[in-house]
Amino acid sequence: MNDKNNYANKKSFKGAPSARQNEKRSIAANARQSEKHNDFKSVKQGARHAEKPNARQSEKHNDFKSIKQGARQSEKRTGVQNARQSEKRTGAPSISFEKKRNDSKPKSSFVETDKSVRTQKTSLCPVSKRCGGCQYIDMPYDKQLKLKQKKVEQLIGGFVKPEKIVGMDEPFHYRNKVHAVLDVNRGKIISGVYEEGTHDVVPVKTCMIEDKLADEIIQSIVSLLPSFKIKAYCEDTGYGYLRHILIRVGHSTGQVMVVLVAGDPVFPSKNNFIKALRTKHPEITTIVLNINDKKTSMVLGDREIVLYGKGYIEDELCGRRFIISPKSFYQVNPVQTEKLYNKAIEYAHLTGNERVIDAYCGIGTIGITAAGKAGEVIGVELNPDAVKDAVKNARLNAVKNISFYKNDASDFMQNMAASGETADVVIMDPPRAGSDERFMDAVALLAPEKVVYISCAPETLARDLEYFAKKGYRAKKAQAFDMFPMTGHVEVVSLLQRLSNTRERTITLDVEMEDYHRIKNGTGVTADATE
Repeated sequence: MNDKNNYANKKSFKGAPSARQNEKRSIAANARQSEKHNDFKSVKQGARHAEKPNARQSEKHNDFKSIKQGARQSEKRTGVQNARQSEKRTGAPSISFEKKRNDSKPKSSFVETDKSVRTQKTSLCPVSKRCGGCQYIDMPYDKQLKLKQKKVEQLIGGFVKPEKIVGMDEPFHYRNKVHAVLDVNRGKIISGVYEEGTHDVVPVKTCMIEDKLADEIIQSIVSLLPSFKIKAYCEDTGYGYLRHILIRVGHSTGQVMVVLVAGDPVFPSKNNFIKALRTKHPEITTIVLNINDKKTSMVLGDREIVLYGKGYIEDELCGRRFIISPKSFYQVNPVQTEKLYNKAIEYAHLTGNERVIDAYCGIGTIGITAAGKAGEVIGVELNPDAVKDAVKNARLNAVKNISFYKNDASDFMQNMAASGETADVVIMDPPRAGSDERFMDAVALLAPEKVVYISCAPETLARDLEYFAKKGYRAKKAQAFDMFPMTGHVEVVSLLQRLSNTRERTITLDVEMEDYHRIKNGTGVTADATE
């Protein structure tokens, strides 16, 4: 009985809807009606506001746009950071690329917006920031000259009004001396420069201010090293053979010197290596092996072995010919050097009778150039190798009215003054640190009528002009020369006149003329003495 009743209940449940089912159906029907009503309402509102976007949809669109832009900016930042990190790890420059919405091809992020003006993101050199050598590489050249002129005027304008700066017609690839340091990066030999302020090597294959041929020779040497099993020196481990490569090129003669700086005098497969290198570059005139086996920041060591040629090259400057050895100081920009030297000699106003002191004379370039217009030139230099080259250069040019002394210029001039010797002109070309008070005291003691100061740095020149003024010398003329385009460096040549000496000579002359007229006329009438 119970089983039948249960069966009847189950049958009635399947066939007829229960109250709960009816309730569910009622709720579903109401939901469908509400949905239809809402759809109709949305259509009606959409038709009514067809020209006005929904505020909430617009807000969502703006949010999406902001997120998209933020993602792009984040992607750019991340890309730049990854590129920089990659560059530091590998030592190779990384250039990021981005594709604009309407461009079919990717463009470099270094975009030139104007042919005459480059943006901060643009650079002629991909490693300029890491190298740090060319601070003005992306500045238009005329602007560089204006900036340097202004700098010189600000620094020495209180002493003398500088003439207009002398720039270059072709301000690129002017350096005739190129140095490359070698290193190993992930098992591969690289050549380049030290990153500014560090000893990390930045790979450089070509440089905008270096001689093109010199750069090519360096890359050829690097490519030959593995086949001859020559290892590059590693500063961290102290292991390896070849440390540096130095190339010097004669601007006028075209002669080329290759200096290989190694830690050992035994050069493996020397003859075959030289033959392979000269096959690639027959213009090479000489090859020198320099031995530097010390842990030092100095590039060149004391010992040299000539592997090929004479061990030096020759170049022409201001109509004179000069011998240049691996250690010789020779201006790296010969085009501008000629202009600067000619101005220095013009300032000296030589008549053929003057005795000239060429202090810091180096290999004698200035002194030998001036000798043709002076009575006598004395060159003083502390570096013994430079003095040897200076003597050779004088003989090479058949200049007989010049002599060179290995001595400290300050001591030499003090000894001259103590011996009663004099000089009419002192030409000084000190290093970038400028001169020192001891040297300037010696100049004042010798009392030349003129001092021609060739300065590598207007900052130290301004300091020295102030000291010279205390010694009775006043700057009369000055002119800047852009010896190092694309960098912040500038050279200045200035003329200093000894005022007190001029006054004394004038007074003495007037007194002598007074005596002369008194004796001649017997009247006792004197001439006016003027200063």
